[in-house]
Amino acid sequence: MTTTPVPDWPHVTAIARPDGGEVTINGTSHPVTGDSVATARQAILAKVTETAQSLGRPVKVTATDPDGTWPLIVHPDGHVEAGEQVEPEARRTRRTRAEDTPATSRRSAQRHEADDRQDTAPAAVLTAEPDVPQAARQPAPAPAPAGPSLAGTAAWVQEGPDMQASGPVAAAPAPMTRREALSQSFLTENRDEAPAEAGWRGLLARMGVKVQPSPAELAERADERAVSQHWPGPRTIAIVNGKGGANKTPTTILLSALLARYGGSGVLAWDNNPTRGTLGWRTEQGPHENTVLDLLPRTDALLAPDARAAELAHYVHHQTRDKYDVLRSHPEVLATDQRITAADFDALHTVASKYFRLIIIDSGNDESAESWLRMIDHTDQLVVATTTREEHAESGRLLLDELSRRDAHSAGLAENAVVIVSHASTNEAGPQAITEGFSRIAREAVAIPYDPKLSGRPLHYDALDKRTQRAWLRAAAAVAGGL
Repeated sequence: MTTTPVPDWPHVTAIARPDGGEVTINGTSHPVTGDSVATARQAILAKVTETAQSLGRPVKVTATDPDGTWPLIVHPDGHVEAGEQVEPEARRTRRTRAEDTPATSRRSAQRHEADDRQDTAPAAVLTAEPDVPQAARQPAPAPAPAGPSLAGTAAWVQEGPDMQASGPVAAAPAPMTRREALSQSFLTENRDEAPAEAGWRGLLARMGVKVQPSPAELAERADERAVSQHWPGPRTIAIVNGKGGANKTPTTILLSALLARYGGSGVLAWDNNPTRGTLGWRTEQGPHENTVLDLLPRTDALLAPDARAAELAHYVHHQTRDKYDVLRSHPEVLATDQRITAADFDALHTVASKYFRLIIIDSGNDESAESWLRMIDHTDQLVVATTTREEHAESGRLLLDELSRRDAHSAGLAENAVVIVSHASTNEAGPQAITEGFSRIAREAVAIPYDPKLSGRPLHYDALDKRTQRAWLRAAAAVAGGL
């Protein structure tokens, strides 16, 4: 009787895309979530690390991302290094033949081999030599054609844990001057991460086994810290797109909810849309029906030295679950009856800046309106909301193009913009192409998966699927990065 030998290495391949990826282990596919290539890499490495831990030995991975394909070795402790590049069959055949041919023929084969090296650069193992004194270390000479392979492998290795211990060996730094030494503080910041909370790592931690969080959980914690920040002075975020139905109102609601939940109160969502703005319809109503039209004549009183913060509750609607406040427009009246001038907007914004630390403005579709243009003048961070429908994306692109030519402030907003691309429906194409296109003209573009619960009325963050919540947290962290 014959037995099939167990292979030393499981067959593992991985693909990282801007909207997620997958890990295939011995023919079984394991999808992973992510809203960028970087987060997809982290999720893939976390999954492969779990496999290595279950096997008790390293795992070889053939990893593919938009930049190419890279051989990796993932260890049970999460350490990642570059694997050996496989010699192409054509080159191996030529080399074997060259060993059996005269010198003149070998020279021709060597020329072919040099051509191959230009196309397939050897991968480098990014590990430090143990027990070598720092002063004696010298940077290893880099192979002449090894640019793309080394850069691509490093992107994966740097995303994994323990990169500090496995990075490339650097040359010894120059000695410090006395002045530089005097400027070095003895105080160091040690951030001790709490034990893992998610997945099997969290289960082990709850059982008393100290387990470090996975790279995906660490990335989520970093996003939570980003949206929990407080900034010196009020900040204004404008949600824009000249096309109706481009997801501006849900984007306003969910960014407000995340920034209020994690950072505490003091967040206002303001409907700056005189043409049937629906922010009030998509959020909870307070114990009154007041709108921006009722607040406008009271701005002077609310700016008086003896004005009290609680008095503003007469005009805004508190969201009991998501902890922010809403300043509604009046969608039941014509736009001509609630037109807000530039001076009116200034007065309203001054009141909002006095009582709130973050002002998130749901804009209308009329980019020529005084209130819309004045909103841009007060904005600190621009957010373009769009869906995966081409007309919404094109409208957002044209808006960024126009703002880049309006004035220096508007051009800066356009360059630093964050674009949030929401998957419109199950019938629409995925957000990858649109997200990649906007990432070339804005600071960051974040994809949101399709979730039918985004149409809820009122819309609450808790109602969304976990995958959707994670994507919105990433989007909110990207927005906070510009404040």
